[in-house]
Amino acid sequence: MEKVALAEAFDSFEETWSPRLAGELNGQAVKLAKGDGEFVWHSHADADELFLVHAGRLRIEFREEADAVLEEGEFAIVPRGMEHRPVAEPEADILLFEPSETRNTGDVETDETVTELARLD
Repeated sequence: MEKVALAEAFDSFEETWSPRLAGELNGQAVKLAKGDGEFVWHSHADADELFLVHAGRLRIEFREEADAVLEEGEFAIVPRGMEHRPVAEPEADILLFEPSETRNTGDVETDETVTELARLD
């Protein structure tokens, strides 16, 4: 069993919108990401995605629903197939919980797409 101190884990990297693998269980991944500004519009056809804000503020925009605004300590689950765009203003530390194979940009290929997920040190 391995313990993860979230504050230390978030302090261990600077890159934004580039998730780090913090742990795995039952085919699911716990990922940490820093957000700053707008990410890309995308969806995940086969996966729900949980966003938990550890620090800062995150707005999740939806094309067909009202935006979800998350403050520190709050989370929301984006249902599979729902197009969304995370926006962190100001910067936010975000914990993601989703299937291990889920790409950060979902169905979209951009310069921000992460194909090899780095593990936390």
